Amino acid sequence: MQLVILAGGKGSRISEETILRPKPLIEIGNMPIIWHIMKYYSCFGIKEFIICCGYKGYLMKEFFANYFLHSSDVVVNTSNRKISILNKPKENWTIKLIDTGEETNTAGRILKIRNYVKNDFLLTYGDGLSDVNISKLIKFHKMKKKIITLTTVQPIGRFGAVKISKNNTIDNFVEKPIGDGGWINGGFFVVNKKMINFIKNDNSILETDILPLMAKKREVCAFKHQNFWHAMDTLRDRNYLQNLWNSNRAPWKIWK
Repeated sequence: MQLVILAGGKGSRISEETILRPKPLIEIGNMPIIWHIMKYYSCFGIKEFIICCGYKGYLMKEFFANYFLHSSDVVVNTSNRKISILNKPKENWTIKLIDTGEETNTAGRILKIRNYVKNDFLLTYGDGLSDVNISKLIKFHKMKKKIITLTTVQPIGRFGAVKISKNNTIDNFVEKPIGDGGWINGGFFVVNKKMINFIKNDNSILETDILPLMAKKREVCAFKHQNFWHAMDTLRDRNYLQNLWNSNRAPWKIWK
């Protein structure tokens, strides 16, 4: 199955980093977060990727075009202008990098790669990491037979909370509780290509146009994931993910 990665947004909430590069190229442990996403999916047998480029997309193309230089040791022979790879990467990937436009919205990007996807495909954003079981997600999608399967998560709250009794006495302090009991879009999808027929144009937004429409048609099912999930929206998020990686506690790091 193919994985489509939405990687064209401007990442304005983490502008400290994205002023120079697209958000998916922000590094966690010296490799871009999009690489971590692809490595994770490849552990479940996914080897074909379609990356929807937009903002500073040429840098995305440069990274993968020079993947050996970014991920291997090399020998440069200046006399014959040859470069030899000393330790070739283990990845056996096919990567299509498609320019979907700098101003195109999320669903519009999917519309622009419709000719490259097969009947069912995986879909995710280029800035979120999780330990969701992709094999179980695909199996669930096939069992439910809906157009869209959406992984739902309950993120940890940003602040601690207090429990207050009826007489305004504080009963307890809770350190960063899990949300408010609600579920949100975790961004790990399985999608039937039929969904693309409902996308009107470049301005269509997956989250506010397509998903609500599909939900009204009873064509969206939720795959509940209660373990690790974290999106890199801000510099604080990036530092959190970096600390997990540096301390060898990164839940998404399942490869050897």
